Amino acid sequence: MKKIIVLLICTFLSFGIKAQSCIGAWEGYHTSENGEKLKSVVIFSDGYQVITTYDSKTGKFISTNGGTWKLIGDTMTEKVEFDTNNSERVGTEVSFEVFINDSIMGIVGSEMKLKRIDNGMPGKLQGAWLMSGRIRDGKTQLRDTSRPRKTMKILSGTRFQWIAYNTETKQFMGTGGGTYTTINGEYTENIEFFSRDDSKVGISLKFNYSLVDGKWHHSGLSSKGDPIHEIWSVRE
Repeated sequence: MKKIIVLLICTFLSFGIKAQSCIGAWEGYHTSENGEKLKSVVIFSDGYQVITTYDSKTGKFISTNGGTWKLIGDTMTEKVEFDTNNSERVGTEVSFEVFINDSIMGIVGSEMKLKRIDNGMPGKLQGAWLMSGRIRDGKTQLRDTSRPRKTMKILSGTRFQWIAYNTETKQFMGTGGGTYTTINGEYTENIEFFSRDDSKVGISLKFNYSLVDGKWHHSGLSSKGDPIHEIWSVRE
């Protein structure tokens, strides 16, 4: 029964609600069968969303899924782009009925509720972005963002998450996220989960950032200590 409840929770969390009222980040908690307190964070941007569950104490990554979403009446429909629990869901659509107010959202017929973390503010980088290039040795190398292999980053007002995946092969390559700030041209990520390396949980990474012709330039040192200069484009 507990497994069924957890699956319902994760399924619910993977869907968006109302475009104007749900933009931002939301969180919910539940206990695993082993007694671990798990935290689920949902980030909604205009047309795209992601849900991730991780151990609220250790930051151990549990699962993530997400994709596009749209609302018709009270029915939300999501097209799945990645799902670590079930890759066969990639490319499928699922619909259900939802409710939402200023501070709480839920799924009709379920006791599960999520509390709002933020409403998309004050994040200067709020939205969904795709990595579209890098600058190496002074040379710009662009990437086709329409290809199946994607690296997407979704930000609310205070939360961020990046996800690397392939919609054609249904492969998931990795993800990480937590909280972020943008102050005086400096973008700081505070890592709360990282699927590839739990030892990175708790560290902060500082980068220089700027918006050039609508593109986000992101430079500094990666979690491995390597210099990077990435270019991100708003996902349409």
